[in-house]
Amino acid sequence: MKTNKFKIVALALVCTSALMTSCSNDDNSSTQPMGNDFSGTYVQLDQMARPAINTVFIASGAPKDAFNAAIPSAMGASYQSIFQSRLMALNPAFTTNALGQTAAQLTGLLATDVLNVKKTGTTTFFDGTNVLTGRALADDVIDVELLLIFGGPAGTSNSGLTSDHVNANDKPFLTSFPYLASAW
Repeated sequence: MKTNKFKIVALALVCTSALMTSCSNDDNSSTQPMGNDFSGTYVQLDQMARPAINTVFIASGAPKDAFNAAIPSAMGASYQSIFQSRLMALNPAFTTNALGQTAAQLTGLLATDVLNVKKTGTTTFFDGTNVLTGRALADDVIDVELLLIFGGPAGTSNSGLTSDHVNANDKPFLTSFPYLASAW
């Protein structure tokens, strides 16, 4: 994935912060270590099954907060028209995409921001045949999304807008678990 370095750095910062907080008890009192506290009310703060979709199609502020907290089964009905308006603003010439989808069909699919998982067969974001059957680490999801938004019916329109030109991860993925390359 293209953002592995960022994710690793963010994870390292969170872990360091947690360790610093738990190790900063300098009052020399003898307190028993506390267990995890899972009481309270939890809320969903972000929805990002399909990278960049939420970022591009939903405005920041209240609309994004509501989208991020939405129940996936209600997303399509609530946000498809917003996604379609944004799609047409980004690509006024949109008719259909490489999958043969109209603007309404594509935005209906994208507005329900979930990552589908196919239990048998090919797991991929898009390989030319299989569409949104999951996501493999090496899938170039941004290029797929750009192609579906700007590529037109044959996928060849707007060639300057159908790729981010980042064609590989910074390090090769491993062939066995944990699959991700080691940090720098």
